[in-house]
Amino acid sequence: MINNTDQKKQVSRLRHDLRTPLNAIIGYSEMILEDIEDSNLDYTESDNFNILNFIKNLKKIHATGTNMAAKVNEILDSEKIIDFETIGSQLYHEFQPYSDIVIQSSKVLINDSKNILEEDLIDDIEKIYSAIKNFMFQIDDFSKNVFIEKSSKSSPSQPAARLDNARKHSKDYDDKTTIHGGLLVVDDNEMNRDILCRHLERQGYMTIVAEDGYQALEMVKENQPDLVLLDIMMPGMDGYQVLQAVKENEESRAIPVIMISALDEMDSVVRCIEMGAEDYLPKPFDPVLLKARIGACLEKKRLRDMEQAYLKQLKLEQEKSERLLLNILPRQIAERLKQEETTISDNFEEATVLFIDIVGFTSLSSKISPKELVALLNTIFSAFDKLAESHGLEKIKTIGDAYMVVGGIPVPGLDHAENVADMALDVLDEIKRINNELNTDFKIRVGINTGPVVAGVIGTRKFSYDLWGETVNIASRMESHGITDCIQVSPETYKHLNKKFIFKERGMINIKGKGEMNTYLLTGRKKIMESGSI
Repeated sequence: MINNTDQKKQVSRLRHDLRTPLNAIIGYSEMILEDIEDSNLDYTESDNFNILNFIKNLKKIHATGTNMAAKVNEILDSEKIIDFETIGSQLYHEFQPYSDIVIQSSKVLINDSKNILEEDLIDDIEKIYSAIKNFMFQIDDFSKNVFIEKSSKSSPSQPAARLDNARKHSKDYDDKTTIHGGLLVVDDNEMNRDILCRHLERQGYMTIVAEDGYQALEMVKENQPDLVLLDIMMPGMDGYQVLQAVKENEESRAIPVIMISALDEMDSVVRCIEMGAEDYLPKPFDPVLLKARIGACLEKKRLRDMEQAYLKQLKLEQEKSERLLLNILPRQIAERLKQEETTISDNFEEATVLFIDIVGFTSLSSKISPKELVALLNTIFSAFDKLAESHGLEKIKTIGDAYMVVGGIPVPGLDHAENVADMALDVLDEIKRINNELNTDFKIRVGINTGPVVAGVIGTRKFSYDLWGETVNIASRMESHGITDCIQVSPETYKHLNKKFIFKERGMINIKGKGEMNTYLLTGRKKIMESGSI
């Protein structure tokens, strides 16, 4: 995904610029087909063969243009782009075969239509031809702009005229024009540099040059070229040293290097290959062989880049899956599941369970829209989630408009009851804040109990981490038999908290399934004196 605002704008602009010629290709081919169908031409049998082939080529152009439009939308989706700087290369490799089809079919149409169609229809075909040329030029222009941006910080000794020269050559289109990223030419001899660069530029490549090894390493660091063409015999730092430095650096290791040198001894070739060079060409080089070797290196680099991009995307997806899993399960439980532990069930001698219920929410739900209902619950429960996290507690689940939290699970701790009590007090304050902010009048009941519980994962699909036991049931009763906007706790919880928290004895109440029970209302935390006593 692209996060850089300027890069997003560039991608958006490119998407627009590519759609324009594609619209011309699709639109003109459609109109020509319609004109032919409506013209009712009176042609001979030999003409009939030409017309049928003509229509076949037109339909091929139309289908190709349609496929290209879909590909543009797919590739230039800012949410899916992983590496901004490789977009141009990816576009070239995707669209060059399509471009060849349209160009070749257009040429056939222009040649065959001279004796069949009216001149204005021939003009439309020529517009298709111009449009596909313009399409590939837009890709080339984008690639060059991206590369120039990368090169803007390069060494002052880098000849700026070389970039202009590359652009000039790239605009002289022929049917085999290729669009590539930048190639770094490293040679201390000016004539050697010039000859090699001119060969490369005529093949459609853009070049930058370095006059020695030190400058080459600076340009590799700043520009990250697609490929390095490296001489061996250079003063100061020779080609071997440059190659070693490039391959030892994590950021530049994947850049392919082709050694081009008058040293054609086998020892030199073997040494370079062992050090990590992709290939070795002797001087004087064969331009055809050079083009083939460069093409092979760039293709391998493209595949490596794609592999790295896929691995990066895979890592992102794994992290996303991890986050989703941790939204369902505690981290410790998730790790046990990943270790293929089939049955997860644990006994905890002591934990503190908290239930919160929004009073009257069921009746409210019949008076507001579903969207408003979910939005309100989300606001309230999201606030509770933050409180649970801040107090080191584990949210277990929500049941309708009820919220369940536990302390001391899955990692036992001595302060679980205190943490739950602190959260309960904060929940009362949070509801007041929400009421003031939303101009609502929500009220809650809170119940807490402490004791032994069983915890585990149930289910194979939409599984959940849950709690069972009498402790959970009593905590639920503390809430359901509680008082609005109060925190009712059981005797067990009171024993854990009475030295540090303030309580009001509620007295004996009848608890369903338990009979009479003396309960307490938690009202606050006792202040700690300067001496440390309470």
